[in-house]
Parts: sequence; C-alpha cells; structure tokens
Amino acid sequence: MKRSVEEKRAREERVVKEMITLYCRHHHGSALCPDCEELLAYAHQRSEKCPFMETKTFCSNCRVHCYDPAHRARIRSVMRYSGPRMLFHHPLLAIAHVIETKKEQRRMRREENK
Repeated sequence: MKRSVEEKRAREERVVKEMITLYCRHHHGSALCPDCEELLAYAHQRSEKCPFMETKTFCSNCRVHCYDPAHRARIRSVMRYSGPRMLFHHPLLAIAHVIETKKEQRRMRREENK
C-alpha cells in the first residue's frame, strides 16, 4: 500500500524534528535552540515545496538537493550525529526509516539500470 504524499511528508518531517532535537539536546543543551528551530523550519519549508515527494521517500535519497550549502552542511552534521543514536532514542522510527531508505535506494538503482 502506497502512502499518500501528505503522510510521507509528515513522516519525513517527524524524523527530521526528532533528529534535530536529539542533536540540539547534546550540542546546545536545550530541546530546540533558536538556531536549531531555524534549521527545522527550513527543513519543513523545503519539504513542503518538494516537487518529488510523490516519488521519493526521504531527502537523503533525492537526486536534487534543494538545501542551500550552509543548511546542507548543518543538516549533515545533525544527521551524522543523530542517525546512529536514533536507534536508542526512537528505535521503531529509526528501523522504519532505514528499511524505507534501503528500499528506495534499490528502486532508484533498478531505474538507473533500465
């Protein structure tokens, strides 16, 4: 069963929010400091405007990176820190994210080889 675009968008936004929150707690000592709130708002804005939401799962699988260089560097730091730790803080969300990401990567490889 395919997810609706809005369900996919909501799920992606939830994963990003949890990752940024985890990162901010460790690096800035708060749930969401103003800098991390701005990054989260930027990520949500990019997700809302994504023309590929119907055919992709997560931004990490997208061929078109719509983040500006500064935000892309910041979100990479967040993902690098939070990704491995999500398994301990949000195990079901993390496992579902990994499974969906791997499926999407396989689908993209099949399309490239056609």
